[in-house]
Amino acid sequence: MLLSALIPSNRVAQWLLVHIHRLLDAVGLEKDQTAEEIIYAAIIVCLALFIGWATRNLVLYGVRKFMLLRHSTVGKELIEHKVLSRCSHIIPPLVLLALLPFAFTSETALRVVVLRGLLIYTVAVVCRAICTVTKFIWLRFDETRNSKNLPLGGILDTVVGIIWFIAIIVCVSIVVNKSPVNLLTGLGAFAAVLMLVFKDSILGLVAGLQLSQNDMLRVGDWIVVPSTIANGIVVDVSLTAVKVQNWDNTIVTLPPYTLVSTSFQNWRGMTESGCRQIARSVIIDSDTIVPATQDMISEIVTKYPIIKAYINKIDSLGHPDYNPGLAVVNGTNQTNLGLFRAYMCQWLLNNPAIRSDEQILVRLMPPTGEGIPLQIWCFTATTNFTAYEAIQSAVFEHVAVTAIDFGLRLFNDPSGTDVTTVTLTQPSSPQTETPSSTSGPATGQSQTQK
Repeated sequence: MLLSALIPSNRVAQWLLVHIHRLLDAVGLEKDQTAEEIIYAAIIVCLALFIGWATRNLVLYGVRKFMLLRHSTVGKELIEHKVLSRCSHIIPPLVLLALLPFAFTSETALRVVVLRGLLIYTVAVVCRAICTVTKFIWLRFDETRNSKNLPLGGILDTVVGIIWFIAIIVCVSIVVNKSPVNLLTGLGAFAAVLMLVFKDSILGLVAGLQLSQNDMLRVGDWIVVPSTIANGIVVDVSLTAVKVQNWDNTIVTLPPYTLVSTSFQNWRGMTESGCRQIARSVIIDSDTIVPATQDMISEIVTKYPIIKAYINKIDSLGHPDYNPGLAVVNGTNQTNLGLFRAYMCQWLLNNPAIRSDEQILVRLMPPTGEGIPLQIWCFTATTNFTAYEAIQSAVFEHVAVTAIDFGLRLFNDPSGTDVTTVTLTQPSSPQTETPSSTSGPATGQSQTQK
């Protein structure tokens, strides 16, 4: 008989069985031990679920109150990230396992199915709780200790994956009623298949370790991957993906091993240095480059006094003893272009938006068919994108305006305003001339041949 071996709960069992018999009589079913056992098991399971739910909420309420009363930062974060709530789900399956013997007195097939299902559910809940605690520990470490924003998300995903892999092995061993060790031993035959299935995860793990170990990438870095359309800020690095938010707010997802197997540009060094390079050229028309005369120098010094110290230094040292390679200002007093280079270099040195402690060059590049490129090489005192572009624009606007005072002209492709239209004047009374009367048509006149 059902529950005949459970003496402490015999009265409760008999009371439940009596009501089960009445229920079967009411619906017109025959008394059957299997049906009675199923109904009894369902009652016990529902009762266990209710007790587990009540116990879980009671424990969760008490722990939350305790954390809030202590005013602990960790306690508040545990509540915000629902760590306590997810871990408390362990209580109901434990209560079910404790009350399951009261539902079955013998090794029936139903008892085996229910027990195995309950064990699998327990393993899944415990695994989820462990993963939640692991993620919270990583989150705390990432916020407090990971000052360099190293991409540790891939390592976290690997740990979580290993935990779930172990849980799956345990669940399979419960279903087939075999030891997990035997299953792990048999996995050697499927190693090739597993490596093929988890290829991206394995490559992502190795790439994540390389990125972290070599400090190649951090969350918040501005990177450019030439082989892709990625050009923006790294927002997340996980086991299988690196998310980059482009400047147009689109998200580009890259496999981590792509950054390891190919080259990419990281602008972190520029950001940390506090300055950003300007290296842009304008083309000077070669026809406007002329030797510098004393009158030209005097006129330029009068209009731009900041170049006077440079001119005086060259005059005092003498041209043979002057070493342009060691001079702070790079230019000459031999041509109007050399004077313009010296002026621009001095102007950049006196510009507060330009870093004077970094390299400043105003140099000539190899000549082209269009003219001689003049390159401005300097560093702004800020890395802010808007400020950087404003400073760079102001520098080249100044170049375009002041070059005229030095007698220089910037090259520009011919436009419609550069073409002079010649209007041919027609006579008021067109006359017909024979070829024998004139040797040819006059300028501005038309010739008609008969």
